[in-house]
Amino acid sequence: QPKAAISHRAPPAQHAIPPRTHAPLMSSTISIREQAVAARSASRQLQGLSSDERAELLNRIADALEANEPAILRENQADIDAAEAADCEPALLNRLKLKPGKIAQLADGARQIAAMEEPIAKQLSKMEVADGLILEQVTAPLGVILIIFESRPDALPQIASLALRSGNGLLLKGGKEASRTNAILHKTIVDCMPAFGVAREAIVLVEGREAVADILKLNDVVDLVIPRGSNALVTYIQDNTKIPVLGHADGVCHMYIDPEADIAMAMRLSVDSKTDYPAACNSMETLLVHECHLAGSSDGKFSNYEKLAAALRDAGVELFGGKRAETELALPACPALRHEYGRPACTVEIVAGLDEAIDYIHANGSSHTDCIITANEKTAAEFLRRVDSACVFHNASTRFADGFRFGLGAEVGVSTSRIHARGPVGVEGLLTTRWLLRGKGQAVEKDTGIVYTHKKLPVGGAWIRRVGEAVGAAVGVANAVNLAFMLVAWTSRKSRAAATK
Repeated sequence: QPKAAISHRAPPAQHAIPPRTHAPLMSSTISIREQAVAARSASRQLQGLSSDERAELLNRIADALEANEPAILRENQADIDAAEAADCEPALLNRLKLKPGKIAQLADGARQIAAMEEPIAKQLSKMEVADGLILEQVTAPLGVILIIFESRPDALPQIASLALRSGNGLLLKGGKEASRTNAILHKTIVDCMPAFGVAREAIVLVEGREAVADILKLNDVVDLVIPRGSNALVTYIQDNTKIPVLGHADGVCHMYIDPEADIAMAMRLSVDSKTDYPAACNSMETLLVHECHLAGSSDGKFSNYEKLAAALRDAGVELFGGKRAETELALPACPALRHEYGRPACTVEIVAGLDEAIDYIHANGSSHTDCIITANEKTAAEFLRRVDSACVFHNASTRFADGFRFGLGAEVGVSTSRIHARGPVGVEGLLTTRWLLRGKGQAVEKDTGIVYTHKKLPVGGAWIRRVGEAVGAAVGVANAVNLAFMLVAWTSRKSRAAATK
């Protein structure tokens, strides 16, 4: 596969754009259907670029994001000021704010995606159907994707980068709270496209809630909907469209503290899983503690549970109790056993063992991310095998359930669906497949005029590797034979020399 083109960074002034420029990308007289059709047309322009060209486009976008960081942060601050004036919830403000270093991280993510192996037209299988009739299965873009994200402006460049690398058109609908930040991020990205022969309409920023209802009717134009937001948003989308929906409604993540857990590790990872970003969908919401940890510890001072609780409370986490914990640990009752707090708070529940922990997760979780803390590898292996979630971890923070941290460059979201893609969805989750058949005039003729062979063929460059291995083996044998002859000759000479003496 060709390597990604190396980015030749232009001076910041070349990418700089005026702040507070919010003109719509397309005329308001153009219907939402026409915008979606334009996105499909532009996606085909993307697919027509070489891998190196799409990679270079992403590198240009990364440079532009960094060059425009001051203007982007100004617009973000304006959104934050407006949200605070409107008395928005702290969790929303937390999601809205672009924290220090975030623009650099987004740019790095775009470059990481640029450096990925070419995703389009990747050969998955190859078969000789009959003599001279070759069938291939290859990867292909989905087409046009609608992505709805609430109050998360950092999602826009991540999603755009993945779509551009995979050759998909995008309709993006962000939360109104982030309208200024979304507008400048969008303009920064699409302004890089014309130089590569790609229309700006490859990525359309949709405005107005009523537009979403119109898009959801376009099942003949839009190929996939990915909602990133509240349970209410996801449920609304699922109930009001015939377009396939990919995503998750809740992020109710569990951490189970096994009897053989390293308590110092459990303290550190539970705090990280809850406080690193409390509003994230991969934040821990329920801590399951084995009942043995309620007894006094070997030092005679505090039980392991008390150490865990103290660590969480010291980190500012409010604790609520499940059915047993409410009574036995004197904790206030949790709002529900399946509850996503989205803030520094979590549910604590006591379980009698691994089986009960797994049953609890299956009954009250959201199949997003669940984790076990234990030093017992056998127990960990059983947990990883049996827990039916998109991401299942052993001795690691639930916050690792993320496309960037998984090395995907970014993610369009985390899917808890069983169909198509599951877990953090990167470039591969935005692809489908096609079949390519190459023949030499063969006709079916009621299957009488052809002899089917259905012979599997090596995929991609596999035949080259196999030839290389065969040649290497042959060379190895030849070298071995040659060495044997040399040894025989040397032995014969040595024997003759000894006889002469």
